Amino acid sequence: MIIYNVTTNIHESVHDQWLNWMQQKHIPEILATGKFSSARIVKVLIEEEMGGTTYSVQYTTDSKETLEKYYQEDAPSFREEGQRLFGDKMLAFRTELELISEH
Repeated sequence: MIIYNVTTNIHESVHDQWLNWMQQKHIPEILATGKFSSARIVKVLIEEEMGGTTYSVQYTTDSKETLEKYYQEDAPSFREEGQRLFGDKMLAFRTELELISEH
């Protein structure tokens, strides 16, 4: 299993709008691509020097190949929408994780 992790720091001035957009529109639309089996959003509890609130959204998928298809077919339009809506009020970085075991 592969976890596609998107960590985002969101400025307080757009926090509520962003969180609502993530939960009501963005995450459901990403899941609707059929490339991910689940998603969860978690709040990072460590305060950042830059301020704002940081979240991690973790999408699970079956393989690196499926994730690559997402990058090619879907990611550009999703990233563009976030940038258009929130611009420099949002700072995101992405990591890919491979699940080794669960206990």
